[in-house]
Amino acid sequence: MNASEIQVEVAPELALFVPHARRVGSHPLAVDGVSTLGHVIESLGVPLTEVGALVVDGRQVPVAHVPADGERVAVRPVTRPQRFPGAPLRFLLDVHLGTLARRLRLLGVDTAYESTDIGDPALAARSAAEQRVLLSRDRGLLRRRELWAGAYVYSTSPDDQLHDVLGRFAPGLRPWTRCTACNGLLKEATKDEVADQLKGGTQKSYDVFAQCAECGRAYWKGAHHRQLEAIVARALAEFA
Repeated sequence: MNASEIQVEVAPELALFVPHARRVGSHPLAVDGVSTLGHVIESLGVPLTEVGALVVDGRQVPVAHVPADGERVAVRPVTRPQRFPGAPLRFLLDVHLGTLARRLRLLGVDTAYESTDIGDPALAARSAAEQRVLLSRDRGLLRRRELWAGAYVYSTSPDDQLHDVLGRFAPGLRPWTRCTACNGLLKEATKDEVADQLKGGTQKSYDVFAQCAECGRAYWKGAHHRQLEAIVARALAEFA
């Protein structure tokens, strides 16, 4: 019995996931008549979190489609902005994305973050339990079946990471409303309420404060505020 083959063409946006020889044009791929197209695509190295439409001989098919001999498959990237119906848009970031987590929180985006490595099963389980989009650069983690939703973070630069996430998901931005340390909501606070967290210079120089309703951390416009304002201004200018 002759082996069955399909022709697979992966969109340029997804080329980094596949072997170099398959990055341009359509290439033959052996199939067994049993495995789903989703399984076949993952075997190429492409996480299904990054796949939008799967088009077979001009018609769109689900990932459960079982490819037949001679079919031509186009693998397209997700459509931006990407939507996840059924839950408010919120994120879960793995241990390697701490800076991105703090910047998303700075912009008021609901962002859970694990500062220690709790393991892939626990991260996937939390994504499902809380219906959060898991952001990671770990392709294996993004292939876990129990994930509610996930997305690959393409860059190692925090600036580029933030730009990509905001462009891909278009979350609502509410700067200065969340604690960058724990993701809790901020509330106005008096100097007396946060006095135990203030040093002498801060005590004398500042009068406007906010405090996290969850962890109690105090915030004021200190030495790094100008840098944070620049991050917020760039995000609002492009994505608000």
